[in-house]
Amino acid sequence: MNTNPPEDQYSRNEDLENYFANTIIPQLFIDGDFILRKFTPPAMTHFSLTEADVDRDINEVKDNIRYPTLIENIKEVMATGDILEKEIQTTDGKWYQMNILPYKIRKENKTNGVIITFVEITHRIQNLRELQKLNTEHDTLMYALAHDVRQPISAIILLTDGLREAYKRQDTALFEKWINNLKTSSKTVQSIINDFTEKKEAKSNFTEEEERVNIQNIVNDVTTALKVEIYKENVHITTHFGTTEIKFARNTLRSIVYNLLSNAIKFRDEERGIKIHISTEKIKDYVLLRIQDNGLGIEKEHLEKIFLKDTRFNTHVEGTGMGLYIINRILENNGGKVKVDSTPGEGSVFSVYFRSQYDKEE
Repeated sequence: MNTNPPEDQYSRNEDLENYFANTIIPQLFIDGDFILRKFTPPAMTHFSLTEADVDRDINEVKDNIRYPTLIENIKEVMATGDILEKEIQTTDGKWYQMNILPYKIRKENKTNGVIITFVEITHRIQNLRELQKLNTEHDTLMYALAHDVRQPISAIILLTDGLREAYKRQDTALFEKWINNLKTSSKTVQSIINDFTEKKEAKSNFTEEEERVNIQNIVNDVTTALKVEIYKENVHITTHFGTTEIKFARNTLRSIVYNLLSNAIKFRDEERGIKIHISTEKIKDYVLLRIQDNGLGIEKEHLEKIFLKDTRFNTHVEGTGMGLYIINRILENNGGKVKVDSTPGEGSVFSVYFRSQYDKEE
């Protein structure tokens, strides 16, 4: 009969010893009594662990890791025997993919501890956020470009008709007048395009084809892109998806959700915690997306103006005043609409109506 204590059994496990000594990934081995038995050398660097932390209760060590629900997550895995995967952010601002795996004693078929693996994904999260910002900026600038060149292009079309008429009449003076006007309008278009390309050199391919898109997945993508703000401001987000699919351009939908959710965080009330509720439902010919917050709210006299171009009422918050204008125009061009209900000091509800096309197709 084996009467050796568990700690001797762990120390004699040469495979585990060699693995923990040579892996390049931060890992912790915590036994069934919540004692930190081993950790890999990278864990010393990432979480400032020392040999003195070995054989200590994980409750005494968790402050080094600086992740608030670590103990609860360990208990969950030990109780269920299931693997837990989670993206976490430590208090130093770094992001990790945390995997908690049950350490099972095969002969006894029981879980007697966990192995926790941390893979740093800070750059991936940052890249995701930058990509989302790039996509939002691209959508904004593309639509602004289309809007701004419409007038001079219309003028050019009219001028070509005038030139044709002047040519028929052999009116040299009128012909020169129209030529000069045409040159002016062409320079206007050139100036707008030059301004656009200076603001943004589009090096990525952006797909704007409509497809069946899952709104819930888009919301998850956006909240991932905004994780730093969500964590920093302790934003509490709840969701209820009564319906999930619409036919819409994926990148454009992501930009709409990103803009509204980002605004809900930016225009927060500093006196209370941020609460945001995201919901969807099917209403007649529309799929309705609502984003409700408890932020600063909008004065009644400003409600009709917030969707106008370059409109800003809170100068203490960064922005161009283009976001809601672009959202409104995009939705109008796709048979949808956006509305807002707001009470100063209580918050706002943005209701986005996407035209449902499934009934016609099916």
